[in-house]
Amino acid sequence: MAFGVFIHRSDSIYDDTPAERYQFPRQYLERAQACVGDWTIYYEPRKVPDTKGYYAVAKVERVVPDPSTPGMYLALIEPGSYLDFATPVPFANESGPIERGVLNDAGRVSGRAQAAVRGLSSGDFSRIVEAGLADDSPLLPRTGTADAGPVLREERAPFVVDEARARVASLVSRVVRDRVFRRIVLRAYDERCVVTGLKLINGGGRAEVEAAHIRPVEENGPDIVTNGLALSGTAHWMFDRGLIGLDDELQILVSRQANDQESIRGVINSSGHLLMPMREADRPHQQFVRWHREHCFKH
Repeated sequence: MAFGVFIHRSDSIYDDTPAERYQFPRQYLERAQACVGDWTIYYEPRKVPDTKGYYAVAKVERVVPDPSTPGMYLALIEPGSYLDFATPVPFANESGPIERGVLNDAGRVSGRAQAAVRGLSSGDFSRIVEAGLADDSPLLPRTGTADAGPVLREERAPFVVDEARARVASLVSRVVRDRVFRRIVLRAYDERCVVTGLKLINGGGRAEVEAAHIRPVEENGPDIVTNGLALSGTAHWMFDRGLIGLDDELQILVSRQANDQESIRGVINSSGHLLMPMREADRPHQQFVRWHREHCFKH
């Protein structure tokens, strides 16, 4: 088992769904197989406009031949393991590349940095994950104290294997994952409820909006921004109970089983559609929207 890097871009020509599978050609098979049972970091190349850099982490469950495309393979992601970073990590900072394994003996970036699948040292993995989970301006929760729960930032220590494994422990913590998910979803929607259109900040500087999973974690819904919505407490309650849902065009649907349909329609924003995030790549994915409509929404 070994850590790895998977290069992926939002306009990829490959049949990728980062939270579920990563498609790659035969030339990378051995490298991908080395990652089975361990964690890989997703990276968007620098040549992509507004690149996210290193932007997510996931655990590789197994590698199989792609049944639909001869010569291609799929790295299947362990359900529930994918996590978008709270803070995307750039390829380099003032000290140089954060992934030091891409440097050659002369200290320059080598051709290794172009490899779509590559191994990652324990030190590089730890360094990238620490930066990705860190958040210098965290969004405070609606309830509870600001210092509740584990702190993500730690004192710097030598980057050794044990530290990398400690990072892995944080990646499976539900408390950490919920905080990161809230951060990425509220940032994507500018802390505004996508149903009502309201952006309310309370007296303590906390956003009165919640990060909701479209497909719940309990139903193998991933912690990815495209499976999230920023919702007010009431809208979140109605969405979870299937009183409101979404069609394929992201028009907001009101259940016929709701006892006061007109009042519900009265709190929906004037467009009647979900308010879109600032980045098109952050929009709700159709597979999650359909899952909610088929398994949760009360027709």
